[in-house]
Amino acid sequence: MNETIPVFYDARQVSQPVSFSPSAAKPRRVVERWQARWFPIDIVVPQPLTEAQLRLAHDAAYVDGVLNCRIANGFGGKDPAVAASLLWTTGSMLSAARGALASGRVAVSPTSGFHHAGHAWGRGFCTFNGLMTTVLSLVASGEVRKVAILDCDEHFGDGTEDIINTLDARHLVRHVTVGAGYSRDPDRFLDALPGIIESFLDCDLILYQAGADPHVADPLGGWLTTDQLFERDYRVFTCARRHGIPIAWNLAGGYQDPFEEVLRIHDNTMRACAAVFFGDST
Repeated sequence: MNETIPVFYDARQVSQPVSFSPSAAKPRRVVERWQARWFPIDIVVPQPLTEAQLRLAHDAAYVDGVLNCRIANGFGGKDPAVAASLLWTTGSMLSAARGALASGRVAVSPTSGFHHAGHAWGRGFCTFNGLMTTVLSLVASGEVRKVAILDCDEHFGDGTEDIINTLDARHLVRHVTVGAGYSRDPDRFLDALPGIIESFLDCDLILYQAGADPHVADPLGGWLTTDQLFERDYRVFTCARRHGIPIAWNLAGGYQDPFEEVLRIHDNTMRACAAVFFGDST
């Protein structure tokens, strides 16, 4: 049995748009930290998504316009470097999903910037929806029948909902987005997580957005402490493992200054993952 957690990362996932959001630079930063902290990880080069796979979830004209820098990306610009990174960020999510399915356990995509991207638009630092491109790519290839998306970013996954509704794909995905109005009472929220995971028992895979922005000190969040975020992650991983549902997770939002605080939260998600799947509390 594989005793490491596969992390699907390539430097081509990283770009540096002019933006308030640090998300585009996070893949490199978190991977460097996880390696320095001796987490039980294995870096795996992802396969980039193809334009045809992007079109499974997005309008063809939108895909072409963004990749050819005629339409603004989710950061509001038309930077060719950002466009070049997008096939790799979305490809990392699909590769992690396939990695989790192959092991029957867990895999990681160190990426952000997915859930505000709709069928024919991007916003909120999100250009293409790596969650829905992953779901629809796996369904199209016959690898899964149904996928759960557990979106624990602070904000409503409006882009994900738009794609599901536009493509009438509700039978293919169970979408739970905490930003849609789940209780902001930490105890009630944490206690609800096992039931949420149990609602995924008819799904072949969970895609888990482990957002850092619900932290009490985040300027765009504000209701969970560092310890409560760790407990959130620990309960999600524990319940997924208990029910035997493979889980692929990514980073999602986090906007604290200094940025070190966001990175510490992502470290804690990896720490919870290692503890649940490998008994490693590094």
